[in-house]
Amino acid sequence: MNAPVTLPAVRTTCPYCGVGCGVLARADGFGGATVQGDPDHPANFGKLCSKGSALGETLSLDGRLLHPMMRDSHGILLRTSWDAALDKVASGFNQTLEKYGPESIAFYVSGQLLTEDYYVANKLMKGFLGSANIDTNSRLCMASSVAGHKRAFGSDTVPGSYEDLDQADLLILTGSNSAWCHPVLHQRMLRNKETRGAKIVVIDPRQTSTTDDADLILQIAPGTDSFLFSGLLVHLAATNCVDRTYVSTSTAGYAEALARARHIAPDADAVAHHCGIPVAQVQTFFDWFCRTERTVTLYSQGVNQSAQGTDKVNAIIKCHLATGRIGRAGMGPFSLTGQPNAMGGREVGGLANQLAAHMGFAEADLDRVQRFWDAPAMAQTEGLKAVDMFEAIDSGRIKALWIMATNPAVSLPRANAVRAALAKLDLLVVSDVLERTDTTLAGAHVLLPAAAWGEKDGTVTNSERRISRQRAFLDAPGEAKSDWWIVAQVGQRLGFKDAFNYPNVVSVFDEHARLSAFENNGTRDFDIGGLAGLPAAAFDALPPSQWPFKASETAGIERLFADGQFFTNDRRASFIAVAPPRLAESPTTSFPLLLNTGRVRDHWHTMTRTGKSARLSAHVEEPYLEICPVDAVSYGLSDGGFARVMSVHGNATVRVIVRESVKQGTVFSPMHWSAETCSDGRIGALVQPATDPVSGQPELKATPVSVAPHVFAQHGFYLARGEAAPPKAAWWCKVTVEGGTGYRLALTSAATAMTDLAANCFKGTGLAEFTDETHGIYRAMVVQNGRLEACLFLSSDGQALPNWEWLKSNLADPVLEPDTHRALLSGRAVEGASQGGPIVCACFAVGKTTIEGAVRSGACATVDDIGAHLKAGTNCGSCRPEIRKLIACIAANAAFEPAQ
Repeated sequence: MNAPVTLPAVRTTCPYCGVGCGVLARADGFGGATVQGDPDHPANFGKLCSKGSALGETLSLDGRLLHPMMRDSHGILLRTSWDAALDKVASGFNQTLEKYGPESIAFYVSGQLLTEDYYVANKLMKGFLGSANIDTNSRLCMASSVAGHKRAFGSDTVPGSYEDLDQADLLILTGSNSAWCHPVLHQRMLRNKETRGAKIVVIDPRQTSTTDDADLILQIAPGTDSFLFSGLLVHLAATNCVDRTYVSTSTAGYAEALARARHIAPDADAVAHHCGIPVAQVQTFFDWFCRTERTVTLYSQGVNQSAQGTDKVNAIIKCHLATGRIGRAGMGPFSLTGQPNAMGGREVGGLANQLAAHMGFAEADLDRVQRFWDAPAMAQTEGLKAVDMFEAIDSGRIKALWIMATNPAVSLPRANAVRAALAKLDLLVVSDVLERTDTTLAGAHVLLPAAAWGEKDGTVTNSERRISRQRAFLDAPGEAKSDWWIVAQVGQRLGFKDAFNYPNVVSVFDEHARLSAFENNGTRDFDIGGLAGLPAAAFDALPPSQWPFKASETAGIERLFADGQFFTNDRRASFIAVAPPRLAESPTTSFPLLLNTGRVRDHWHTMTRTGKSARLSAHVEEPYLEICPVDAVSYGLSDGGFARVMSVHGNATVRVIVRESVKQGTVFSPMHWSAETCSDGRIGALVQPATDPVSGQPELKATPVSVAPHVFAQHGFYLARGEAAPPKAAWWCKVTVEGGTGYRLALTSAATAMTDLAANCFKGTGLAEFTDETHGIYRAMVVQNGRLEACLFLSSDGQALPNWEWLKSNLADPVLEPDTHRALLSGRAVEGASQGGPIVCACFAVGKTTIEGAVRSGACATVDDIGAHLKAGTNCGSCRPEIRKLIACIAANAAFEPAQ
């Protein structure tokens, strides 16, 4: 084998959250790469979170869709040519248009797309196919923020920049677990706290890793954010903290908004009652906000993902408008974007209720965009938003759908109904990097292989309006192509050759930039005309740039609205009189608990990328349900057991974690697991379809559910080298491990487990077994050429199972010692074998047992000691709260140990 080739590092941008971290990626010459943070990128200055640090481990071709595929008359997907696949897509959409009209077709796209991909798809749909039925998974993420911005500012404008997090004296995090979901920014806030003494307030129904660093925690009841911020507005007025000059010169609607706020939350006592928190906490929060001019309020999915998300956003914004704390250093409302290019998708009109370049469906905007595109069939009205779109598919109104770079059969509410609806389509086209996802397996007629991160070239925009380049450093494998190219080819085949004859990605970006400046006399916020006309070399070297970036300017604008001028007709910001808060669906006797969903630290979306990394998969390996101790007792659940979680829409079976941090009457479960990674852990199947009436964003944080214990007869582990199919007749959860695949198992029938499951798992030679039917124990392994190929362990009580981390290490080991053979069959680790325990620090793969050992030995007494000794917690810092808890737990236990 040839030695790895050392190639130059390429500056690119991380493909995960909206922080938009710069990455230095260096291809290794064998299809992989090493990555590190770009020290010169202003979003992260070299820092990366655990997911970004592990990007090099997610680049394998395992499971990649490498060639176009089409379903034959027998329903079998077969490889085909690009010409045949593109012709099929174009003819299918054309036939649907002729037979049913433009409202019968739809695109569902993604914040994983680059801006150029988004632009071409939006142009084809709205300007040439004649429908606005193009929406994006950003509808599940930031739509309420978009709607709130537009109602208040007249435009979808994020006023500030990340530098405000360094300069604020009060940082309010509401509906945001930034320690896990935006860790690079969270560490930036903590540095401000440590160096400048900034206070941090966290508002969340859950206590999370983010609350561990808070000076004040408001654990409000679900859905009560607007009570809190309406009460704050009332308090600001009552204590003379309103900037009346600013309100009178730069805003409108203050009196009406204040009157509504007084009706909703007349005083601190009313706020405390509705939010379910002590009145002293409410008064402290109000006092801190009043006397701290440099205040930034950061909000994310806990605010947006709500049937009243837009009102919650406006309730936050109006407190900043009332105090004039917007557009200046260290202050303002700040939306933390969920996806790498949710902002870019908004810029090109990727949402069904937008046109390109932040224009809407007003007559003047329609005329302007139509003339610029020379569009023959301009959509005249807004299209269907995501949830409505899939309901239209289910009812038969939409006949043809193109899904790009997303997995709605997992992520949308009522995921089971979504999957069933997809099977009804006359034409389902899916562009993806993977061949097998819940969505591609839902009946796709055409699969199109898309280029992945590292292979794509274009731009993305982060949460602070900063446009950064994603640059290719790997060759696209097989026949994979960029999404913009795929859509443009279909556009040409539909008869629009001139409009979609893009020679390269630079030409797409140039058209996007020119449209942003077209007839823009300063009444539109989005303007990157200064980046139009870039030659290929200048586009390739484009540094991270904040918009607006007008033709007459040499740099973007860091903060907007500093002059008190907005993008409304009268140039004044609007106070919005929000509706009284209420839940879309309240708990009932049958469904008494409210289910909250969200992310875990080291996984992303439906794990199609992070699930490839053994390191990222090691922190949280199974879907779970967090429940408080009181509710656990009430419903018969035990820590470490299983629960059946049920709603009127679906159900799932997941592991139980009992935690004091969960508010009584609520439960939490992460949304990442799909039918490809767990036999019964798809939380999207339970989620209600209620949406915000303004933004169309679904309520993902408060679905009424019931829970019940689910008892299995046997529990176990199955590990196999390489890729392995899931065992049949078992509850299983798939985990990528070093060297292969692991499955965590649970079985209802002990009687058939040992025979049926073993027959399913082992098909090679070299099988060694141990059976103890009396105690329900079964152990088996296949060793070939001294290497563990597969092993299966079952136990009726789950207590007689060997250490899972030790098992994984043996699969990773190229050669097993004879003692290890015997130890595997005995189910006990060899004495002295290294057992680091479950991963705590994913950046440096440091396990719980290793950290505990360092503390108990006396070598480490603080989180910083652990960092110096083991490196854990010294990169993204998202594991520091967990390390702190481990140290505190050991100290507490030591205090109760009797003296020797």
